[in-house]
Amino acid sequence: MQTLETRFEELKRYIGFTAEDAEYLRAAHELAAPHFERIAREFYERIRLHEEAHAVFTGEAQIARLHRSLIRWLGRLFGGVYDEAYYQGIVTIGRVHVKVGLPQRYMFTAMARIRGSLVALAEASPSDGPRTVAAVSRLLDLELAVMLESYRDDFVARIQQVERLEKQALGRSLARTEHRYINAVELARVLIVGLDVDGCVRLFNREAERATGHQRDEVLGRSFVAALHIDDRGDGLRLRERLARFAELHRTSPEPRAAGDDDDEPPLETTVQTRSGRTRVVRWRLTYAPAEGDEVAVFALGIDSTDETALLARTQQQEKLAAIGTLAAGLAHEIRNPLNGAQLHLTRLERALRRGDTSPRVFESVTVVGDEMKRLGALVTEFLEFARPRPLRLESVCVQPLLERVAELVAAQAGEGKVLVRLDVPIAPIELRADRAKLEQVLLNLACNAIEALAPNGGGNVVVRARRQPRTVTLEVEDDGPGVAPDTPIFDAFYSSKPQGTGLGLSITHRIVTDHGGTIDVDSAPGRSLFRVALPLAPLDSPRRR
Repeated sequence: MQTLETRFEELKRYIGFTAEDAEYLRAAHELAAPHFERIAREFYERIRLHEEAHAVFTGEAQIARLHRSLIRWLGRLFGGVYDEAYYQGIVTIGRVHVKVGLPQRYMFTAMARIRGSLVALAEASPSDGPRTVAAVSRLLDLELAVMLESYRDDFVARIQQVERLEKQALGRSLARTEHRYINAVELARVLIVGLDVDGCVRLFNREAERATGHQRDEVLGRSFVAALHIDDRGDGLRLRERLARFAELHRTSPEPRAAGDDDDEPPLETTVQTRSGRTRVVRWRLTYAPAEGDEVAVFALGIDSTDETALLARTQQQEKLAAIGTLAAGLAHEIRNPLNGAQLHLTRLERALRRGDTSPRVFESVTVVGDEMKRLGALVTEFLEFARPRPLRLESVCVQPLLERVAELVAAQAGEGKVLVRLDVPIAPIELRADRAKLEQVLLNLACNAIEALAPNGGGNVVVRARRQPRTVTLEVEDDGPGVAPDTPIFDAFYSSKPQGTGLGLSITHRIVTDHGGTIDVDSAPGRSLFRVALPLAPLDSPRRR
């Protein structure tokens, strides 16, 4: 009795994949297996360079799991068994790609990269290189065909869902649609002003009436700029210029255009004069969105930020005063300690000199006074570096050599404390624009702190790590020490857990990272501390505003 041919058998027959191909692949397994780890690592390092592909991952733990799965998949390719269980495995992989949202083009290109690596290995097959290459190509074509069906099924389901939604939308009444539109515009806590191409008001919602005091009938048909007495300086002038640009665009190309094309334009903050003569501050966004048959071509969306601006100014002033008070108190406390020590020994020295005492204890007091003065000078120098940092000297910095140098510089300190420092960096070079000396200072400070945390406990391990993301590079210093207690203000000025620490090291580190446009945070628990510095890879055109 003739059995029905399965989908997978039909595909194998169409592509020409035979039992002989399976034997060639099985024979090549021993040659290919040692290269699976390298192929998988190169594959995921390549994905890190592409933002949309990298975005489907939830984190490093998931990448590590997928890395192991890719190695297992490569092993199955050369397993020699290509039955219905193998087919179901391909289907599962395709569904996972769809579920995580991997764009279809990356599935094609990913298969092309793997194909190139495996073909290079197959060509070196001792049995029959060309036949092995052909077997690899046919099997990968099978894999691709099956995975594409998963995308096709997903696309069909989505199209059917869209069709159902469109039918439901067509069934809604026009009155209900208009009611929702009116409510959205009228009840929004945003000033919504519709303008024609000449800048005259054609739409004025309820929030615009409330914020300006002008009634709708008072401003309809009038110039937007004149009706609200928008100033002609700064952002007010730029608002006028943008309206003029929209008018020129409409004259040269009046075709309808989707709203939102001007979302990249920064908001414009202008003053508006209310009907009672008061001045309000409004932050505007202008969108050019002409529609056929509608006289409104420009939407001005505004937020009344008068109270917010005043509150922000008061808050910033209070924060500045509080910060000055905190710094002053901390500096006074840190200065008082060496001064008290020096004063004590000066008193002892004065008494000894009056008695004519020239014993070694007298010279010891002189040494202590000198040490306290040096300590005081170092404190003032470090405080000045924190309070008045030098501008960044940006240059192209390669991360791998920088981390290697940091490891060399801390090697002696690590050896004394029986601490093992290990580097974990990618193969491909990572370059960014940064101040090399300051970035080295950040990493040295974090590495030295980690070593000092481990030394009292008889040693341990410190890992200095780098990871590349599409737009950022992450530098990490991890140790297996006692950890940092939750809510410890480690980045606050003058906070220190060290007996002789100034408490400015991590504060300066935080300042350097933020000056580079980056972030620094700590993830700590008993037995582990991880300091993570994230820096942008895009060039910094100007020093960060303070």
